[in-house]
Amino acid sequence: MKAHVHVWLKTGVLDPQGRAIADALRGLGYTETADARVGKIIALDLDETDPKRAEERVKAMADALLANPVIESYRVEIAG
Repeated sequence: MKAHVHVWLKTGVLDPQGRAIADALRGLGYTETADARVGKIIALDLDETDPKRAEERVKAMADALLANPVIESYRVEIAG
């Protein structure tokens, strides 16, 4: 079973990399770009067959290591 953990900075947390991307896009003529936020996707291969159990375990992994709950939010996707 595969899992994806999408991690991004919480609203209000400064994102200098996102700001640089938005500025660069506007500089290239993409003036409709008001802002950009940068995140990450962590792809996991799991030895689990129960999707509910897999989601619980991946959320535990995210809470323990994959995301910093003080400044980041995350979303888990489980794919068969």
